Amino acid sequence: MKREIILDTETTGLKPEQGHKVIEICGMEVINGITTGKIFHTFINPERDVPYEAFRIHGISSEFLADKDIFSKIAPSFIEFIADATLIIHNAKFDIGFLNYELKSLSHPIISFDNVIDTLSMARKKFPGSPASLDALCKRFKISLSKRDKHGALVDVELLYEVYKHLIDDRLLIKTDNQKKEIEIVKQINIEKNDKPYREARIYSCSAEELEAHAEFIKKIKEPIWNN
Repeated sequence: MKREIILDTETTGLKPEQGHKVIEICGMEVINGITTGKIFHTFINPERDVPYEAFRIHGISSEFLADKDIFSKIAPSFIEFIADATLIIHNAKFDIGFLNYELKSLSHPIISFDNVIDTLSMARKKFPGSPASLDALCKRFKISLSKRDKHGALVDVELLYEVYKHLIDDRLLIKTDNQKKEIEIVKQINIEKNDKPYREARIYSCSAEELEAHAEFIKKIKEPIWNN
């Protein structure tokens, strides 16, 4: 049984060393490539303010977080949820950096990068030189971004799951590329059709001599099947 957790976090800023904290965690369980319906999702009181720059990105305010549990309260259930699973994260260095900073401060075991797959690194290897953000990959794979008006861990794990399936399954990548080619071929055919001048349909009819010759030929056929 292959157990994976698609994981994402939201934070108050970019660096935990500067006092920034995790404010949202979401993990979605996947077994043998199929979601099980089990989700760990929680908001966390960071015991500090949420800067406007961060709020503008994820829309999570200090007021909203004021009555939520602090990290030490949710840590045991989080650790239990991710136990023995491989973590699938986009830009894992960021999320794991924050989570390990919090876990270490509580003297909990930290998360090993040996148990982490970074989809950002995967995308950069598969599509060198191309944009590799979650948004960019969703657009590449024709995954709808209609739910994502702001960053949010719950929505992002759902999108990342779809992206991850494309990254690990070349058949999906081939399908996506072939769809693009088919669209271009149809476009070209339509262009060529529109460029051709209009021509009247030709009428093909037999002369009297041809009809008479055909009738004489039919008489020579013994027991024709159309007479049965």
